[in-house]
Amino acid sequence: MNIMILNLCAVFTFFFVSQDGPKHTSVYSSPSGEIEEGSSVTLSCRSVANPAAEYTWFKNNQPLHWGPSQPHTFPSVRPEDRGTYRCHAENKYGQLSSKTIIMDVQLTVSPSGEIEEGSSVTLSCSSDANPAANYTWFREHEDSVKASGQNYTITNITSELGGKYYCQAHNAIGLHNSTFLLIKGNWSF
Repeated sequence: MNIMILNLCAVFTFFFVSQDGPKHTSVYSSPSGEIEEGSSVTLSCRSVANPAAEYTWFKNNQPLHWGPSQPHTFPSVRPEDRGTYRCHAENKYGQLSSKTIIMDVQLTVSPSGEIEEGSSVTLSCSSDANPAANYTWFREHEDSVKASGQNYTITNITSELGGKYYCQAHNAIGLHNSTFLLIKGNWSF
């Protein structure tokens, strides 16, 4: 009688895939910085999650109904698009919101048009920041603060006070600089 002995050997390989709720949720703007009215801007939300997160967008802490598309593009930015934006990432293992970004800061000048030497000019800055922003005024190429507050009044204006000015809106979430406002020596804007 012949007895045959077989040795069977099986090799099992196990792969463990980590499943996690969203981490490192961030919102990005492209282009970044000041956005001109009528230009295109894209907001993107990124998060590390497995399975992939679904995103909800908020403007001024109110949910937006942009649908599942990610990222979101404004083909032509309008004044009513100003505000604070954040995204919320969620999967079956957790959820996490991004920090808020501020879109836009507006500058106005009073009076507009030509300014006569010796007269006064008031620069005004506003934003749709939430929480409300504080404002600081600067002159280009100068480190010192020119003024604090939403309005900056320059009295007895002279050619030496001409140049580029800007305001900085800041709150607990972050800060944003306005575009430059040019005050020319011929006093026209």
